[in-house]
Amino acid sequence: MPTPNPAQTSGTTISSWIGTAPALPSFQPLHENLTADVVVVGGGIAGLTQAYLLGLEGKKVVLLEDGELASGETGRTTAHLSFALDDRYTTLEQLFGEEGARLAADSHRAAVDRIERIVKQEQIDCDFTRLPGYLFLPQNGTVQELDDEQKAAHRAGLVNVERLPDAGAQGFRTGECLVFPNQGQFHILKYLRGVAQAVEQQGGRIFTRTHVKEVHGGSDAHVVTDGGHEVRAQAIVLATNTPFNDLVVMHTKQHPYRTYVIGARVPKGSVTKALYWDTADPYHYIRLQEVENADYDLLIVGGEDHKTGQEPNPEENLRCLETWVKDHFPTAGQVEYRWSGQVMEPVDGLGYAGRNPLDDDNMYIITGDSGHGMTHGTLGPMIITDLILGRENPWAKLYDPGRVTVKAESVKEYVKENINVAAEYTELLTGSKVKTAEEVAPGTGAVIGRGPLKVAVYKDPAGQVHECSAVCPHLHCIVHWNGLENSWDCPCHGSRFDAYGKLMTGPANSDLLPVTE
Repeated sequence: MPTPNPAQTSGTTISSWIGTAPALPSFQPLHENLTADVVVVGGGIAGLTQAYLLGLEGKKVVLLEDGELASGETGRTTAHLSFALDDRYTTLEQLFGEEGARLAADSHRAAVDRIERIVKQEQIDCDFTRLPGYLFLPQNGTVQELDDEQKAAHRAGLVNVERLPDAGAQGFRTGECLVFPNQGQFHILKYLRGVAQAVEQQGGRIFTRTHVKEVHGGSDAHVVTDGGHEVRAQAIVLATNTPFNDLVVMHTKQHPYRTYVIGARVPKGSVTKALYWDTADPYHYIRLQEVENADYDLLIVGGEDHKTGQEPNPEENLRCLETWVKDHFPTAGQVEYRWSGQVMEPVDGLGYAGRNPLDDDNMYIITGDSGHGMTHGTLGPMIITDLILGRENPWAKLYDPGRVTVKAESVKEYVKENINVAAEYTELLTGSKVKTAEEVAPGTGAVIGRGPLKVAVYKDPAGQVHECSAVCPHLHCIVHWNGLENSWDCPCHGSRFDAYGKLMTGPANSDLLPVTE
């Protein structure tokens, strides 16, 4: 039986979910060789949902998580359950046609329905509720944006999307907006606690603190852990936010962004409970979270996105977000939570879920959530369950990881993002602003040059210096210090390491190397 364990996070900031719910159960690490029908790598919403759906089909599932359940980006979400997609139906229609946009709407709407059904079937107390979502304009927006989006949403089958002069919400004026009825929200950690319990009841086996260092598909499909143990299976699903088995292909098709969130107190009932999003770039996303036994709600607002590892002062992003909240929500008070998360943005706006390209037919991946991790982390497992069972799935082609979108906007985004990555490699040849470890302030980190070496230097609060290579082991980009999360972040493909160089998230699959003179 699992024993309670404090939540482990992919950074030092604490999200409102971690702060308002008991930690998910911790399970034992894997200490033996096993066989299964399917091995799932990753214990966030995608991995746990995958294990649950396969368990419903009678499959024998083993789930391996290298930290604790939901300790990665799932615990850093804002937990919107929405089919008003971030890249907008106007853009999706241009990239995938009317039929593709309709399938995107259908799939995310079906994901919200599936979450609701799981909540009811498993009797999960997770604050799930249906509520409207409002898409509104920033100060420099034009009403034509809303007109075009409403028409595209209607063509995608969302015929009940309406144009309003204002949302009519208490405590917040949207101005001109579109209303998307029947969206949803929940408490993600409460939900996943129930899903994990259901997986156990089905006979699924969960192992935490178990790092997978190798994956092999084909007729001898198996994974190998750092402890040298193997799990053999008929299929392998990588649900690790970004896949670590592929050095290049998927990482040219999607790119990592940091996003920032605050949770501010508002008097209970002073802001109408709904989802809100604007059309700014980067956009803002807003919802309410009820707090048990309190006279206030949490107003959760996110935004201020930027490429991972390419912002020297992330605290400034949080300050900008706080200013935006004060300007738009008069009742907003004390900020209780401040955190950041990482989003994988595909170049054509839709995530990937299905067979891993250039690999065996029994290796599957779920990645590229594009800000819709809750719904994509549900529809992805729905697709893969059908693929494993040999069933037709209407969305499989749309989300195929091997797809190539050759429309002009997609190609332009592909080129722009990969030029950005290429530019980061020049740091291998350039000097460092900080020259010696003595210049690094306690509690911070910096990259210094030492002859041909790039060294990641962290000085802990007591003044002790810790060094490791600054070269990311994935594709050898130079990591940057993230002073908000006390982490080393790769600006090329989003790998992240803690202050001491220990791997936090891929696509790298090993720690930063020790310094060798």
